[in-house]
Amino acid sequence: MRRLPALFTALLLPAAQPLLWGTALSTASLLVSEAPARAQSSIDALLEKARALRDKKGSEQEVIKLANQVLAIRQSADAYYLRAFAKSALGDKQGAIADFNQAIAINPKDGKSYNNRGNAKSALSDKQGAIADYTQAIAINPKYANAYRNRGNVKYDLGDKQGAIADYTQAIAINSKDADAYYLRGNAKYDLGDRQGAIADFNQAIAINPKDAAAYIQRGIGKSALGDKQGAIADFNQAIAINPKDAAAYIQRGIDKSALGDKQGAIADYNQAIAINPKYADAYYYRGIDKSALGDKQGAIADSTQAIAINPKDAAAYIQRSYDKSALGDKQGAIADSTQAIAINPKDAYAYILRGYAKSALGDKQGAIADYTQAIAINPQYADAYRRRGIAFEDTGDIGSACQDWRKAASLGDPDTADWVKKECLAG
Repeated sequence: MRRLPALFTALLLPAAQPLLWGTALSTASLLVSEAPARAQSSIDALLEKARALRDKKGSEQEVIKLANQVLAIRQSADAYYLRAFAKSALGDKQGAIADFNQAIAINPKDGKSYNNRGNAKSALSDKQGAIADYTQAIAINPKYANAYRNRGNVKYDLGDKQGAIADYTQAIAINSKDADAYYLRGNAKYDLGDRQGAIADFNQAIAINPKDAAAYIQRGIGKSALGDKQGAIADFNQAIAINPKDAAAYIQRGIDKSALGDKQGAIADYNQAIAINPKYADAYYYRGIDKSALGDKQGAIADSTQAIAINPKDAAAYIQRSYDKSALGDKQGAIADSTQAIAINPKDAYAYILRGYAKSALGDKQGAIADYTQAIAINPQYADAYRRRGIAFEDTGDIGSACQDWRKAASLGDPDTADWVKKECLAG
């Protein structure tokens, strides 16, 4: 075979090189064009995994890790949202708000970020800021039932019960199967005195979710307020059947058993509540009341003392202990407890009555009169305050003032003072 001269071969080589370089360029261009697609595929996979874990308790750190991986590639509203959601679940509300801010900055039409930022703000007691966020979420999506429900919750917390009811009603109009919205609206109606309306809403919540123990408890409370103690007990029984560890259901059932005269049954329920939650101050308080009614004053004092140890601001427990101390002859102790109750709640007329009675028993009639007068100032229709102040006036020799108070007490329905007026108050 004939060989080409070396020089001729060298002259041909440069001509072949552009063909090879062009092929290399085309391949590189293809690789560059595929890079964004591969990156997007990776982002989508990470976000999909994070979404799947979002509501799984204990997966918060993994969600944060996945979101961080996305954000290391590029800015993503979804990644910020998912990371914020996880931070909020871990209690880092400020960190959550910062991430929701980023999500909203990238996508100002992201209603769910406004809604969840509102939740974080509410948890930090920024109620007005929360309402503003829920309102923005609703403006973006007028069919956002959760945003209405959440805004209703904050309005309720702020005391705007009618506003809360309006929002819960809107949530129900959007989603008629929202058991929580019926339950929450029922609570607001109850607080406004609409017991029947509340029961109707609890009925609906139970119809949607027959395993909602809280709805049975609230319906039972509503029935009890309307005088249906047996119906209330039946609801508390159902709540306990659903959740035998619900201490509140035992307490409510105990209260109604007590109202029906079953003090021992009530005490058994309070015992059960305490066994479930030894730090439940109300259980001790109510058990103390029934022990007192059964004559066990020392046991009652012990329970009131335990309630106070758990909650030193429990004015009712101080009042009950004051009553029982007085019954056992410890008038100074009774005065001390009544005084503490008044310091906690200066508008509790009964605390003044108890203190006045103890002062009177110790001979301090003027101090007693002052306390009864304060009780009357708080509640001008308090017949017992007029009755007792009349007795204190009589003890000081002021029969005219005594008769005036007894007449008032009689006009308010006190039968004893009506007789006293006839016997003690002569002409006028």
